[in-house]
Amino acid sequence: MAGKEMEDPGSHFSTVLVAAAKLPGVRIDRETYLRKALSRHCSEEQIKEAIDETPAAAGIPLDILEKAANDSIKYETAKVSAASAAAGLPGLIFLPATVPADLAQYMGHMLRIAQKLAYLYSWPDLFSGDGDDMDDATEGVLTLFVGVMFGTHSATTAIGKVAEEMSKHVAKSLPKKALTKGFIYPLVKKIAGRLGKEMTKQIFARSVSKAVPVVGAVVSGGLTFATFRPMAKKLKNHLSGLDMTKPALRVEDVEVVRDHEPSATDYVEQSDGDDAASG
Repeated sequence: MAGKEMEDPGSHFSTVLVAAAKLPGVRIDRETYLRKALSRHCSEEQIKEAIDETPAAAGIPLDILEKAANDSIKYETAKVSAASAAAGLPGLIFLPATVPADLAQYMGHMLRIAQKLAYLYSWPDLFSGDGDDMDDATEGVLTLFVGVMFGTHSATTAIGKVAEEMSKHVAKSLPKKALTKGFIYPLVKKIAGRLGKEMTKQIFARSVSKAVPVVGAVVSGGLTFATFRPMAKKLKNHLSGLDMTKPALRVEDVEVVRDHEPSATDYVEQSDGDDAASG
């Protein structure tokens, strides 16, 4: 049974995602990050409001957010492109045997930049709970973020729907119902399966390049650089274009609840063609 589960690309992706999220240094403290990213461009009052509510509620201009986002992308790209995979994130030796270190390293930096971009563009704290466990809603939205980075059309559609719900209900937390058992959940499962296949192919390409010492390390680092930065830019461009990013939106501490949810079939069928073309 366990072997069959690992053969499923969706289960494999989920295992890698959860393992990478537990590595030291992967989870970004929202308050610390926003304060550091905005300190050179914003007043203390703006920064405090951005932390207490959102950068949009604080009225922070989009050009300032873009500058901070580009700086973060440059920083994470440089780190993930280091020649030695083991030199980046600590704790790789504690990974489950089924998760290659290269894959966890790459995923760890994807999760770092996804959190940073999310916080700049007015998403709530993704790891606000205590303990190491990641709740299903956070796993779902991170899966969608990674899907956007890989250019999966259904992921961009789903993120747009999540953002729409949050803006409509001025929510301070993720719409857990939609992400875990509502109309977005089937999309999350479908995207996880696609990502499991895609990431395996990319990591295999980098592993082959490392077969030749020294030269392989340079090729691997270059390949990582060439893929990571454009993927992070895709997520930045998508998040920055959402309505919830626009300055002066206000928020209240409410939970998102839909009385009538649309069918996930419509979204899945709509995205199948584009996903196939991009795969």
